[in-house]
Amino acid sequence: MKVDSGLYRQLPAVDELVRDPALGELVSEHGQTAVTDACRVVLSRLREEISAGDLEAGKLPLALLGVAEAVRNELRRSLGYSLRPVINATGVILHTNLGRAPLAEKTLDHIRETAGAYSNLEFNLETGDRGKRDVHVDRLFRKLLSDEDGELRSAGRARAPVPTQADSTQADSTRAEISTIVVNNNAAAVLLALNTLAEGGEVIVSRGELVEIGGSFRIPDVMAKSGAVLREVGTTNRTRISDYERAINERTKLLLKVHRSNFEITGFTEQPPIRELVALAGKHKLPLMEDLGSGALFDLRSVGINDEPGVLDSLRSGVHVVTYSGDKLLGGPQAGLISGREDLVQKMRSNSLFRALRVDKLTYAALEATLLAYLKRDYDSVPALRMMALTKAEITQRAEALALHCEPPKLKVELIDGESLVGGGSAPSAVLPTTLLAITASDLSANELAARLRASDPPVIARVEEGRVVLDLRTVWIEQDKLLTQLLVRAAAL
Repeated sequence: MKVDSGLYRQLPAVDELVRDPALGELVSEHGQTAVTDACRVVLSRLREEISAGDLEAGKLPLALLGVAEAVRNELRRSLGYSLRPVINATGVILHTNLGRAPLAEKTLDHIRETAGAYSNLEFNLETGDRGKRDVHVDRLFRKLLSDEDGELRSAGRARAPVPTQADSTQADSTRAEISTIVVNNNAAAVLLALNTLAEGGEVIVSRGELVEIGGSFRIPDVMAKSGAVLREVGTTNRTRISDYERAINERTKLLLKVHRSNFEITGFTEQPPIRELVALAGKHKLPLMEDLGSGALFDLRSVGINDEPGVLDSLRSGVHVVTYSGDKLLGGPQAGLISGREDLVQKMRSNSLFRALRVDKLTYAALEATLLAYLKRDYDSVPALRMMALTKAEITQRAEALALHCEPPKLKVELIDGESLVGGGSAPSAVLPTTLLAITASDLSANELAARLRASDPPVIARVEEGRVVLDLRTVWIEQDKLLTQLLVRAAAL
């Protein structure tokens, strides 16, 4: 196809376009450099359209009339934030792709007041000397993970039996102070713990626990990076305590248990209870570490989630070191948390790798505020916990109100029974009953309607199932219901 070269000559030069009075306001607002760059992008796009034959002689004048608006849109795109808030209507509470646990308002306030000024991050106000940044949250973890107030974390649970061993390892694990340090995520926590406790030696773990989670994070790979040697025992579906016992030798430095945080093995299965692993570790004077992945400081049974181990449960059972995430069931910021026997945690704090993996003042501020909510039993202020606690009746009432404002013929709304997910690699078998809004638009396919919702401001993230757009209000703030309705009606009317 032959292109009329004269069309290119009708395009203004970059300098000429920048001087156009229609762009004067943009130059004043964004600066000449930014506007010049945007003009180059717009003109380059027009040249490409001419070259492709999409802009013929009759269409070019109309396109040139819209150049100023095209430059404005390009500036909005290039200078706007890429990371944006969205409305999560998927019903997945800890949605990894949507940032996992949202932070509480008080947490945001504490971040704002400490990040917008100097703080005593590593300064001891009493002595005037240099301090340690982890003291701000370790003091709170010590209270939360002490045995003095088990009701706070594990209300209604029977205390796990602790084997009575004569060896010092088991005795220390039940009596020693519990300490906690913070790194940037749970993968880092596992890496630091393995490197500190087992570098150059063997770590025994069941084949059924060699998990891979999102982002191709694999336990064997992390173990290799840590300098420890993986010693697999048992089979994928069945591992017995005798398998661990036979694998222990003079090079064994650690027993490792990994929680299957994002999958289940059912049927012909077997794995030793934690008390047997604790007893075996005590018998051979070895540390026992458990990678919980999510890690809860809240009694999940109260919101209908069973069989998900909590941090305190593991520590009470005699596990020496527990690693878990801050932005999953805890409901705080992204962080890797290591809680355990003080002498073992102190070794990790002294590891030079700890400095490379440490977190900044924003994370400490967010963690401190989140943990204070737990100490005050203000669970409703933690968004992830609040969403888990919502009843189906509460969600149904909101869904009915929203449906009333989505009148046909443009939109057809049906309320159906459904299930919300915890998500984020937490409680893989746990579902929460909910009521879903199943929506169809008269002139749009489900995928087209979902795409329009994603293109709205703010974007709405929904599910598409059986030819319908499905919304779950469990993960939508109640104050967002009106806005969500408006965005849905607008998307169908475009």
